[in-house]
Amino acid sequence: MMSGDLQLSVERFLYRKADLCDRRQWVDYLELFDEESEFHIPQWDSEHVYTTDPKRGMSLMYYPNRAGLEDRVFRLGTGKSAASTPMPRTLHAVNNVLVREVSDSQLEVSCKWTTHIYRFGEASMFFGDVNYKLKPAGGSWTILKKHVILMNDTIDSVLDFYHV
Repeated sequence: MMSGDLQLSVERFLYRKADLCDRRQWVDYLELFDEESEFHIPQWDSEHVYTTDPKRGMSLMYYPNRAGLEDRVFRLGTGKSAASTPMPRTLHAVNNVLVREVSDSQLEVSCKWTTHIYRFGEASMFFGDVNYKLKPAGGSWTILKKHVILMNDTIDSVLDFYHV
């Protein structure tokens, strides 16, 4: 049986990740990801089926390790990301956090999320499910894998890591 302390620790970690993203504290945000962490947002094949293998199916976003996120953060920092200029204001909400211990050193975590976005005088949102694989790091956690299911995938603007 999982302890309440473990649940609270994971929830605090996810809330901190969301807050760092909203505050655009990219260096601290990147440190939450292991160097070999995978980041995947699959594309929907049909109304209820999405791709499962990023190497064989289409993805909305796929980074096999943290270097992809580091590259995006670098481009944001230089102002050379036209799709992100100006940067939108975001508000990330995380809920329904479910934690499952898979070993002494890893957790599987699933939750629901919503990101509210404000840019060019218009409000919009993305929402969906996310599954994480986490490992302990000091007194907190490190992300080994982030797998995002974007429920509203008809995208009328840009989609980037900070939207999910």
